[in-house]
Amino acid sequence: MKARMALMLAAWTVASGRVMAAGPAVGQESGSAEGGAAGTLLIERADSWLRWFDTRPLWAESPLAAWMAWVVPAAAILLGLGLGRVSSWVLGALARRCEARGWSVQKQAFTGLVSPANVALFALGLAAAAANVEALDTSREFWGRTVLLLICLAVLWYASNLVFAVELLLRRLTPGIESVVHRSLGPLVRKTLRAILWSVGALFILNSVFGQDIGALLAGLGIAGLAVSLAAQDSLKNLFGSVTIVLDRPFQVGERIIYSGYDGVIEEIGLRSTKLRTLTGNVVTIPNSNIVNDPVENVGRRPSIRRIMNVTITYDTPLEKIREGVEILRNILEEEGIREPIHATIDGDEFPPRVFFNDYNAESLNLFVIYWYAPPVWWDYMEHAERLNLRIFEEFEKAGIEFAFPTQTVYLAHDAKRQLVVEMLSKGMEGAG
Repeated sequence: MKARMALMLAAWTVASGRVMAAGPAVGQESGSAEGGAAGTLLIERADSWLRWFDTRPLWAESPLAAWMAWVVPAAAILLGLGLGRVSSWVLGALARRCEARGWSVQKQAFTGLVSPANVALFALGLAAAAANVEALDTSREFWGRTVLLLICLAVLWYASNLVFAVELLLRRLTPGIESVVHRSLGPLVRKTLRAILWSVGALFILNSVFGQDIGALLAGLGIAGLAVSLAAQDSLKNLFGSVTIVLDRPFQVGERIIYSGYDGVIEEIGLRSTKLRTLTGNVVTIPNSNIVNDPVENVGRRPSIRRIMNVTITYDTPLEKIREGVEILRNILEEEGIREPIHATIDGDEFPPRVFFNDYNAESLNLFVIYWYAPPVWWDYMEHAERLNLRIFEEFEKAGIEFAFPTQTVYLAHDAKRQLVVEMLSKGMEGAG
């Protein structure tokens, strides 16, 4: 491994030296600001780097020079093909090893490199062959461009294969989500990235390999892209909204939410909209661009169901009965079969039920009851609430404590408790007369 790294470092040093040496010459020949650019170097001197593979000075004076003129190019091509097969075997073994360890992204990185590596190694073998054939000296630029084109295609191919890892990473970022957007967003992102990648790669190849001026083409693409973005801005907003929903996960399919007055269960999360099944059975379609910008109350993620209950008793209830009523409520909440789900520990905090005589209502005395039911299973909560209500009714009936209901009291003029007030009012009326 150390020897291989040393050889690679040496090769890179030599290559860098030759490129740096060729740079000033190219800049002088071009006579423009583009002379030192990488694109100009590739266009104007595409054949110069083939000289790195020229081994003819080593065997030109040999008695076997005539044979070597054919053996070296053929050996270079065969070596390129052979190295491609070896790289395929090595990369395949690494991919299988990653698969055995559950490294899906690394496996995809090695698997996607197999074919591009074959093309790149064949291109290097072709470069070595073309550099050692005397008859091809006059067309060295053509062969340099050809090899450069193959290498660029290999790089683009590998980058295109790596795009598949985006879908794997998206699944890791959104574990447990099963929705339309989750199933369709990955392929959509993959295809979009591949289209952008190959478009940029094609422009690079046109400019750097074939020496074409792409300024006008870029300007045209910019205008076309602006027109398309303006025409499809609503669709793009909804698309980015769906991406936000998947990454931020404010809700999932099957969860109950309250949004803009609608109370229901999420039925589907699509690329354009989210479908909400209300409690009345209707389906509401909400654009994703709206739902990510407005408050959403996620009922499905509440840790418990809080119940506030006001037990009202009549005003003529004696003080002892009021205290007895509070004690009855507290004892019922501690009974077996009732206390278990309302003494839950949520996020490390205990939430015991509370009972207080807390207020004087207009028509009753108020006994305040609050408790938290967990886990928040609605129908279990309703069954528990019914059992609790029946026990309160039963115990209050035994104790002779009456529940209050809306009443209105009428005071008569001859009521002994109100006689003084009536007399005062009557005297006041006589004085006014």
